[in-house]
Amino acid sequence: MKKLILFFVCLSVFVNVHAQEKTAFQTSSPWMPEIDVRSDIAIVYGANDRPNMTFEERVKSWRDHGYQTHFMTGIAWGEYQDYFLGKWDGKNHLGEGQVQMNGDTIWHGKNIPYIVPVNSFIEYMKTAVIKKVIDAGISSIYLEEPEFWSRAGYGSAFKAEWQKFYGFPWRAQHLSPENTYLSSKLKYQLYYNAIKEVSIYGKQYGKSKGIEIKFYIPTHSLVNYSSWKIVSPEASLASLPSIDGYIAQVWTGTAREPTYFNGLEKERVFENAFLEYGSMVSMTAPTGRKVFFLTDPIEDWPRDWSDYKRNYEATFTAKLLYPMVADYEVMPWPERIYTRPYKIANSDSSVLIPKYYSTQMQVMVNSLNHMPRSDNRVSGVNGIGVLMGNSLMFQRFPTHNGFEDPQFSNFYGQTFPLLKNGVPVQTVHMENLGFETTLKDIKVLIMSYSNMKPMSDLVHKQLRDWVNKGGVLVYCGRDDDPYQTIMEWWNTKGNKYKAPSENLFQLLGLKVGTKTTKFTVGKGTVHIIRQNPKEFVMQAQASSGYIATIKEAYEKDAKAGPLTFKNNLYLERGPYDIVSVMDENTNTTPYKISGPVIDLFDPSLPVLAQKVIKPGEQAFLYNISRMPNKTQPQVLASASRIYNEKTSSNTYSFVAKSPVHTINSMRVRLPALPKEIVIKDSKGQQLNGFKNSWDDTSGTCFLSFDNSPEGINVSLTW
Repeated sequence: MKKLILFFVCLSVFVNVHAQEKTAFQTSSPWMPEIDVRSDIAIVYGANDRPNMTFEERVKSWRDHGYQTHFMTGIAWGEYQDYFLGKWDGKNHLGEGQVQMNGDTIWHGKNIPYIVPVNSFIEYMKTAVIKKVIDAGISSIYLEEPEFWSRAGYGSAFKAEWQKFYGFPWRAQHLSPENTYLSSKLKYQLYYNAIKEVSIYGKQYGKSKGIEIKFYIPTHSLVNYSSWKIVSPEASLASLPSIDGYIAQVWTGTAREPTYFNGLEKERVFENAFLEYGSMVSMTAPTGRKVFFLTDPIEDWPRDWSDYKRNYEATFTAKLLYPMVADYEVMPWPERIYTRPYKIANSDSSVLIPKYYSTQMQVMVNSLNHMPRSDNRVSGVNGIGVLMGNSLMFQRFPTHNGFEDPQFSNFYGQTFPLLKNGVPVQTVHMENLGFETTLKDIKVLIMSYSNMKPMSDLVHKQLRDWVNKGGVLVYCGRDDDPYQTIMEWWNTKGNKYKAPSENLFQLLGLKVGTKTTKFTVGKGTVHIIRQNPKEFVMQAQASSGYIATIKEAYEKDAKAGPLTFKNNLYLERGPYDIVSVMDENTNTTPYKISGPVIDLFDPSLPVLAQKVIKPGEQAFLYNISRMPNKTQPQVLASASRIYNEKTSSNTYSFVAKSPVHTINSMRVRLPALPKEIVIKDSKGQQLNGFKNSWDDTSGTCFLSFDNSPEGINVSLTW
C-alpha cells in the first residue's frame, strides 16, 4: 500500500511541475474541510509519521484535493527528538543547544532546543529529513528560520565550533565588543554553512532521482532579526546557487515591536511592516530570487479579534505596496486560525474566529490569487534609500561601554522621519552593491555605521564609484560606538583607521571635521551629519535638520525634482487601490478615493461612491472603473475561490470553494439585474437560505451563503 501511495505522490510531482505557484499556506495537519484554503500550494510541515498516518499519507491527503505539495521544516529547531534523545545515532544531543550566559539552554519546546548546527545535526537533516521528503516526491523544500540568539554562545558545542573556526580558544562575548562581534560572525557562518550543505545535498540527491529540487528560506526580515537580537545568514544566502528564494516572514508579531518616533515609544505596525517587507525586496530583487510575502491573520500572543483584524489589515496593506512581488504565503497554520478557540488577552475565555472575520480574511486571501505584478510605483518620491547590512545583527547584544541603541532606533532614525512624511523610503543591502540594479533608481543614499559595520572595503569602493558617477550620499554618525575599534579589516593588515568611515572618507577624498559638512565628489555629492540617527527619533521634534539635509540632497544635489511630503502612500495594482494614511503627521487630512469601489476590508463588500481613509487607517479597494473585460460576467471579489466558470447569452455559472463552517460573501459583475439565482451544493441539492442584493451603480450582484470545500454551484440568469 505504501509503495502505491509513493508512486502516485511521485507521479503528481511531474503532473504539477508547470502549475501556478503563486499562493501558499503551511500546515502540519492532513487535509481537513475546515482548513481547505484553496491556495495553489499546501506546504506540509514536518516529516514525522503520526500514530495513525505516515508523512507520505499526509502529503497525499492534500494532493488528493488538488493541491501542489511542498515541504517545510525548521533548520534551527524542530520535532527532531529522535536526534536530540539519541534514537538516530545512539548519542544524546540535547547538549548541542544554544546556551545563555547563566547556563540555561534556549528551548523551542520540550526536548527541542535551538540548535548549534554541528556536523552531526547537518548529517541528520540530510539523511533523516531531506532524503525522506524527496523520496516522497517533494520537489520544493523550505528550511525555516536559521536563527542563533544573540544572548546565546556559552555552550560546549559553540565553544568547540569557535576553536575550529578561529583557531584559538573561545572568548566570552560579554567581556568585550570584539568578542561579541566574533561570536556573531561565527553564529552567522554556522547557519550559512548548514544551509549550504543541506541544500547542496538535496539538489544532488534529487538529481539522482531525476527530480529538480528547489530550496527556499522562510526567514524574518533583517529589520526584525536585528531588532529582536537574533543572528541569521539573511542576504548572503541569496548568493548561494542552491537557494532559489525566500518567504518573508512578516506579520503582526514582528511588526508590532515598539519603536521610537518623535520621542515616543509605541507600536507602529504599518510603518514597521512596510520597512520589513522592503528589506526583503532589497535582499532578493537584485539577485533575481523569488520571494513569497507572508501575512498572518492572527499572531502567537493572546489579544482579541479586533486587534488581530486591525493589525492584519495594516500588514496586508504594507505588503501590497510592493508591486514587484506577487507571490504570497497567505497564512501559516490554518488549523490554528479556523479550528482552535483563541485565548483572549487578560481573560480566561477563548473564542473561535468570528464569522465576519473569517469571511473578510478569505476575501483578502482570494484576492491574492489574482493580484498582478505592476510597474506602477507607490505615490511620492521613490529615489531615496537607506543602506543596511547583515552586520546590523552583530551589535545588538550585549551592551558595551554604555552605548545603547534602544529599540533599534539608529535604523528607524534614518527611515521613520521620511516614511512618516509620505516618502516610500527604500532599503539597500550593502551585500548587493555589486549588482548593477541595486542602486539603479536611488538618487540619495543614506548610511550610518552607528549600528553596523562594512564586512570589507569593497563596499566603500562600490560607494565611491557610485558617488563619482553622480550619486548623492548622506552619512549620519558620530562613530562613537564601541564596535568602531574592534580588530577588523580597517585596523589590521596595514590599515590604521580608527573607524571604518575614515576609510570611506579617504576613498572619497574627504577631510571630515566634527560639524555637518558637504562635499563635491566627482559628479556626485556627500553630506556628513555628525549625529547618530537614533537622535532623530528618540527626542521630540529632533528630525528637522536631518529632513532639511535630505531635501537639499534630493532637490539641489541630485536634481531629482521636489521632495514632496504628505501623510499617505497610495498604489494602483490592476483594479486594486491600496492606501495607507499615516498618523503622527502635522497633515491630518483624510485620503479620499472616488467610486464606485468595493471595500475589501468589509465582509459585506459594499459598493461605495467614495472611500475616506483617516490617519492611522488603511484601505484595500476594488476599483470598478479599472475592471478588466468590462462586458464579461465575472466574480470581482469573493470569500471563496472560483472554478468552472461558464457563460452563455444570458447565464453565468461557476463553482465556489472555501472552508466549511465559514460564510461566503461575493460581488458578481453582470450585464443586468438577475432574474433567477440558483445555488446548489455539490450533491445537487438546492440551497434556499442565501442572501442577495443588486447594486445598480456598479452593475453587481451581492451573494452570501455557507461555504463548502466540495463546492457550491452558482447560476445567475438575466
